[in-house]
Amino acid sequence: MTSGAWHIGVIGGSGLTEGLDLEGAQDIAVDSPFGTPSAPVTQGTLNGVKFSFLPRHGHGHATPPSAINYLANIDALKRCGITDLVSLSAVGSLREEYAPGHIVMADQLIDRTYGRVSSFFGPGLVAHVSLADPTCPRLSDLMAIAVHQSGGTVHPKGCLIAIEGPQFSTRAESLMYRQWGADIIGMTAFPEVRLAREAELPYAILGMVTDYDAWREEHAGVEAAEVFAVMSANAAMARAAVRKLADVLPPVREASPIDTALTHAFATAPAARDPRLVAMLDAVAGRALRG
Repeated sequence: MTSGAWHIGVIGGSGLTEGLDLEGAQDIAVDSPFGTPSAPVTQGTLNGVKFSFLPRHGHGHATPPSAINYLANIDALKRCGITDLVSLSAVGSLREEYAPGHIVMADQLIDRTYGRVSSFFGPGLVAHVSLADPTCPRLSDLMAIAVHQSGGTVHPKGCLIAIEGPQFSTRAESLMYRQWGADIIGMTAFPEVRLAREAELPYAILGMVTDYDAWREEHAGVEAAEVFAVMSANAAMARAAVRKLADVLPPVREASPIDTALTHAFATAPAARDPRLVAMLDAVAGRALRG
């Protein structure tokens, strides 16, 4: 593991690049062996730090959560050379104290999605990475500082449960998720967090609370119009926090244990590996496969 320069990847909503004021911004179409990413990557700098931004739902929010090509998105950002990845996500709150407009830096997750491809690896190359601590504490702490310095209310920890969607939860589900210990709820954290770890990318989730989901039985359930209205204000805070992150990053990026997450992850012997899959993983796993 070596020290070096930061290159921050950001995955978020299609309108979040507006107002970021990236210097030298340019759109780059990145080819991926895993298919077509959601959109071209917008690349530029903030305070001398390189940033690469990808709208996960595509321009104009045309792609629903279950149809996002998560593999191509993570692969494309890895090919751009990012060192760390920040996810900007709208979430519902399962706790009274996590109010709409607040930011939650999720540190634990529960997966309730289904039918999504959740790994870069498979027949011909089997690998198992640790996901006990799915998000990066260093990157999450830096983002929390950036939110605080931008004037936002930030909760430094929280458990996010990811559901398939696109529908919101029933009241029974919302109450059950609270009993499970979940604090916030969203639709895109999985398989994104799994794939980021397989790509050896430290990953942080900036959860932007838009609503109280459906667990408060004396209140109406969540409606899309309510979510979209709060998202507009949240987007301004998210943009401010990303700009501030460029100021709070240490001048030198010290190596992270996540940078080498694949070192001991391969179960398939080199002679038994599928050459086609190995070639597809040149960006995601090239460091480990060459080592």
